[in-house]
Amino acid sequence: MSVVRLLVLGAVRRRGRSHGYLVRADLESWGAHEWSSATSGSIYHALKSMTGQGLLLAHETTPSEAGGPPRMEYELTGDGEQAYFTLLREALSSRDPRLDLLAAAVGLIDDLPRAEAIDLLRRRALVMDQWRDSITSELPPGTDLETWGPVGAVIELWLHTADSRTAWTHRLIARLEEGAYHMADDLPPA
Repeated sequence: MSVVRLLVLGAVRRRGRSHGYLVRADLESWGAHEWSSATSGSIYHALKSMTGQGLLLAHETTPSEAGGPPRMEYELTGDGEQAYFTLLREALSSRDPRLDLLAAAVGLIDDLPRAEAIDLLRRRALVMDQWRDSITSELPPGTDLETWGPVGAVIELWLHTADSRTAWTHRLIARLEEGAYHMADDLPPA
């Protein structure tokens, strides 16, 4: 699953129709160039690639103000909309997507209805708990991981990762349940 693909589809979707420079500017304003692989080159490559795959529709517009070729504006196709929501849902509900992919999905979470976002995050927490249980179920009773040397340190790392990611997920669920963020199915602000 590509973080650049999710980010680009999300940025184009939010504008309705956008050219590459605006997509790049949006992603930079989100700080995505700092925590993901969304560079200028990868963004333009994704736009071209997803147009070829039928996920985006390209429109030639006015010539560039800099004197170059005409700008291309992009909009999501029906397949692009479906691919976007598939990527978003998978990233939110997966046990262990890459951290940049999870960050992208959380940044775009408000494109979902509140109840669905909460349900996806609950699924994530459940699979995190199951993963943690699978780690500890293999340990002999009374295991002192500090006596296991580097292997014990690795197991402690995985247990800490499971615990911290589950706790973070539960905090995000609680915030959504309390009404944080303006979600896709919320009434427009008055």
